[in-house]
Amino acid sequence: MSGQEIFVIIIVVLLLFGADKLPEIARSMSKGMRDFRKATDDIKREFEESTSEIRRDINEVTNTITNDVTDISSDIRKDVNEVSDNLQKEVNDFKNDVDRDVKEVKENLETEVNEVKDNIEKDVNEVKDNLEKDTGENNSTYKRTINEQDDNYYKYTD
Repeated sequence: MSGQEIFVIIIVVLLLFGADKLPEIARSMSKGMRDFRKATDDIKREFEESTSEIRRDINEVTNTITNDVTDISSDIRKDVNEVSDNLQKEVNDFKNDVDRDVKEVKENLETEVNEVKDNIEKDVNEVKDNLEKDTGENNSTYKRTINEQDDNYYKYTD
């Protein structure tokens, strides 16, 4: 409220009740305000007292639930870490087994390839030696004629 509104209200009260009744009305209003304030304070205090037990119970339940959730969360983290560690260990073991098997297979294949290579070289040398023997024997007896096709199949000597 502004100052003008308060001034208008005071003038209306003076006109209605007169100057004699004004102090009595002020006392009555202040007593009423005190009683109202006291009643609201009593209600507030009573409400605080009645709800303090409920708030205490709610706080206890909240703390209990928080502790239980924290314990369960800790147990779950521990179990997850344990399972994760076990899985990691098994994966590493499996990887090591596969690596070892791959290395063994590689070595066996290299050994077999070398053996096959040696056998092929041996067979090629034998065939080469046999061809050289055969061409040396046939070389002196065969002479090519002019009408024969030249397919580079035979070795010729003059």
